[in-house]
Amino acid sequence: MRKIIVPILFLGIFAQAQSNEESKDSIHFLEEVKLSRQKKLETDLKMNISVDEYLSSSENISFIKRGAYAWEPLLNNMSTERSMVTIDGMHIFGACTDKMDPVTSYVESNNLSGIDIKSGQAGNLHGSTIAGSIDLKRKNTPFGLSKKWNGAYQTGFEFNNKQVSNLGNFSYSGNKLVVDGSIAYREADNYKDGNNKEVNHSQYKKFNSSLGVAYKTSDLSSLRFDAIFDVAKDVGFPALPMDLWLSRALITSVSYKQLFEKGIIKAWDTKVYFNAIEHYMDDTKRPENLVHMDMPGWSTTYGLLSKINLKKEHYSSEIQLNAYQNLSIAEMRMYPQDRSKRTMFAYSWPWVTTSFAGLSMNNSWEISDRSQLNFGGSLGINHNRSKYVEFNWIFHPGAPQEKTRVLPSLHASYSLDINQFNFSFGGGYGHRAPSVSEGYGYYIYNSFDRYDYIGNPNLKNEISYEINASTGFKNDRLNVQAKVNYFYIENYIIGRILSMGSPMNYQSVGVKGYTSLDYATLFNFSLNADYMLMHNLHWNGTLTYARGLDNKNGNLPFIRPLSYLTGLHYQHKNFGIMTSLNGDFEQQNFSPEYGEDKTSSYTIWNASVDYAFSFNKTKLKLQIGAENILNEYYSTYADWGNIPRMGRNIFTSIQINF
Repeated sequence: MRKIIVPILFLGIFAQAQSNEESKDSIHFLEEVKLSRQKKLETDLKMNISVDEYLSSSENISFIKRGAYAWEPLLNNMSTERSMVTIDGMHIFGACTDKMDPVTSYVESNNLSGIDIKSGQAGNLHGSTIAGSIDLKRKNTPFGLSKKWNGAYQTGFEFNNKQVSNLGNFSYSGNKLVVDGSIAYREADNYKDGNNKEVNHSQYKKFNSSLGVAYKTSDLSSLRFDAIFDVAKDVGFPALPMDLWLSRALITSVSYKQLFEKGIIKAWDTKVYFNAIEHYMDDTKRPENLVHMDMPGWSTTYGLLSKINLKKEHYSSEIQLNAYQNLSIAEMRMYPQDRSKRTMFAYSWPWVTTSFAGLSMNNSWEISDRSQLNFGGSLGINHNRSKYVEFNWIFHPGAPQEKTRVLPSLHASYSLDINQFNFSFGGGYGHRAPSVSEGYGYYIYNSFDRYDYIGNPNLKNEISYEINASTGFKNDRLNVQAKVNYFYIENYIIGRILSMGSPMNYQSVGVKGYTSLDYATLFNFSLNADYMLMHNLHWNGTLTYARGLDNKNGNLPFIRPLSYLTGLHYQHKNFGIMTSLNGDFEQQNFSPEYGEDKTSSYTIWNASVDYAFSFNKTKLKLQIGAENILNEYYSTYADWGNIPRMGRNIFTSIQINF
């Protein structure tokens, strides 16, 4: 398990609650979270990054790319169906059957304080999962900071695709009132590959804004309202036969938090939320298509989260009730060249309602100063109902209109520190229900293998058994950490060719139905190292490897080959230099059955320089850099349809904090 951000909110609460002599005013101890709030989503190489670019710096996250926008995150080399992606614990479901609107596409780097990544069943707090969880943490300013007003503005330009980005945010911290706000706009033209050839349909426009208002109802309680509004327009996807005309999302929540000075209960946080997403794919700008198609989709979710934090001496616990209801609708409308004459209509998601309720518990017991035991589990009930079940009956006669599933989960790990070494090992067991597409999808076209996919309401739960271990060494100059995990997944859901049915999309070569393999296995390994060469010169390196096999020892798709990253960072006073090399080895364990082919090895060289200075109370930071300096032409195992990556890209950024 790796955490990009370690939440420290309750550390200050616990420390204060155990001291009866200090003031009861929560202003004092909530200042403990100040460092977490100020954390920016950026890397040493590049300040002005997207959420996707920031996530890709994690060794256990990779991406499927269908263009320059809205990458699909793969946690532990598993697709998004097997992971849980949330915003402050809230469930949000995309409205696109092609998965062109992952949850990560509805936030921006300037309205997040950090991202919490948990591997495997350790990520079951917010619901059932196989791969783990990614929780996007919203900015949350504490009450009563000495500096009441804070703000930042960042602008940047990237020369390859003429991308312009402008991001601004502000916060107000009073004794009773806190306000957090942000606004962001990005616009890019088509990018050019390493052969300086324009990659058509890779442009995009994105606007994002957020607002959070908190009011202290007492010394130890507060009420908070949050909202995110996101709009994307004219988004091209060069790997697909259609593009995005419009995507809109409204994500809202109201939460109440109560802290306690005495007793085992330290905090109780309850939240109700609502989000609505609409997503319109069409091929209006693809005149070469013989038949035109529109694919609109809608997703609406209502939810409740209620979490209690407990602590007594060396034992702490987190208990969470999680409930939501989601309605997913997707349509498919087909036209000839004359779009006024519709020739076909179907529901690719036939009004599928998913209701879930679950109770989760994570526990930590500090056995000694050197050892700790973490353990927990969850139990969830998942209910699906398809309004237009007749679409499912075409391929699965008599399939039930409604289905209820029980989803249990367990996990445990033990960690031990001996001098400068650390060790850990653990395991997990968990179920997940099929996704809406896997269970109820109807003729969902997959342009990667060129098959139409059909869901199966009768699929069994996927069942995961996992083991994990890590070992590390750390001293004043060197930090080395090796991690490994292994998943054995029963009833592994994947598409297989159907003998019945004919393709609906003229570009399709056949029809596949989601089915369950007896099992599949997945192995992940990562090695991270940091070394302080000199006081102001720092080196870091990462090596990752993965292997995925089905029950017949065939290769699973989208499994990352051996990959590496190495970088040097030099800092002298206000001046910094960063250079890095990253790449993949040749992808030899590919899967032709699922549309994959061999991809060549590649190495990319990047570099940047930055300079920071200040006047009065304003801080400025300037940066210029280049990605893919050698202008290499390449595509990776995860580039849908082998679309080439961006060639040489020079970027500039200006960041102002006040």
